[in-house]
Amino acid sequence: FSCREQPIFSTRAHVFQIDPATKRNWIPASKHALTVSYFYDATRNVYRIISVGGTKAIINSTITPNMTFTKTSQKFGQWADSRANTVYGLGFASEQHLSQFAEKFQEVKEAARLAREKSQDKTELTNPALNITSHQVLPSPIISSNGPGEDKLFRSQSADVEITTEKERLKKMLSEGSVSEVQWEAEFFSLQDNNNKLVAALHEANANVDQWKKQLAAYQEETETLRQRVAELESQGAHDSSSENNKEELSQTLEELELLIKAKDEEIQMLKSQKCGRWEAEGEREETLQKLQELETRNAELEQRLHLAEQTLAETLAEREKIQNEVTKVAEIMDVKIFELSEIRQGLAKLVES
Repeated sequence: FSCREQPIFSTRAHVFQIDPATKRNWIPASKHALTVSYFYDATRNVYRIISVGGTKAIINSTITPNMTFTKTSQKFGQWADSRANTVYGLGFASEQHLSQFAEKFQEVKEAARLAREKSQDKTELTNPALNITSHQVLPSPIISSNGPGEDKLFRSQSADVEITTEKERLKKMLSEGSVSEVQWEAEFFSLQDNNNKLVAALHEANANVDQWKKQLAAYQEETETLRQRVAELESQGAHDSSSENNKEELSQTLEELELLIKAKDEEIQMLKSQKCGRWEAEGEREETLQKLQELETRNAELEQRLHLAEQTLAETLAEREKIQNEVTKVAEIMDVKIFELSEIRQGLAKLVES
């Protein structure tokens, strides 16, 4: 189409043409929806519907007053072009787009009718042989005459009769065809587009699911490792409980030893006081000195045992505090991993539901 034509309306639709062999089935003009536009040629005062696929004109239909755009379903419409000897069909994405296109077709058709009438009036005014008033009845097309005006009028009306016959033939052809087939084919292409979109979305979702599964497996493995570590720490905790019992026993023993040492100290002090005040018998003195030496030795042993018990208690308390710190740290890590696992499971559940 030339640059003198200007687009006045554009939309997108799936373009079809009637099968020239069967005159019943639709043949898709392209795999995807195309831009379909109304163009106006101001030089020739004509309107055309044009759709281009790549470098090829899929639709090049000049609109005449005899054309009719028919809605065959909620999203499909068609019109016959006798000059192109075909029937065009358009499948739209929605009923609103179809209604807009049909309304514009009616407007353009009316404009074409007015343009033709204006052109015919201009021709009659410039040709004396056709200077007939608008109130005068035109002669029948069957009557022939040698006059140039009547012969021209006869040819024009014969062309109109031919166009009307062709129109009736196309209507009959369309009525004989299955309207449901047209609807099914239009719905088929619409569903095919939706299916392609769904397949692409499914592939993307599957890729995300595979990635989430790998991440979930890694988290599960790490969680299992943490569980084993917790089990080990719990077993150590059980051992620590037994150590705690031993600690209590040691504490009780220490208390008993301290009481015993205190009692012995009192006894030593008493013996020393007795030693200073009594030297009546040598035998008693020797016995007392020996007893005192034994008590001092016993006291030294008890002090050594007390020191060892205190050292063991300190080591046990330090080890217990270290284990408690490790258990707290592992518990915090497990809480974080469990939260991440719940997030992944919720994402997988939403994906499965969609």
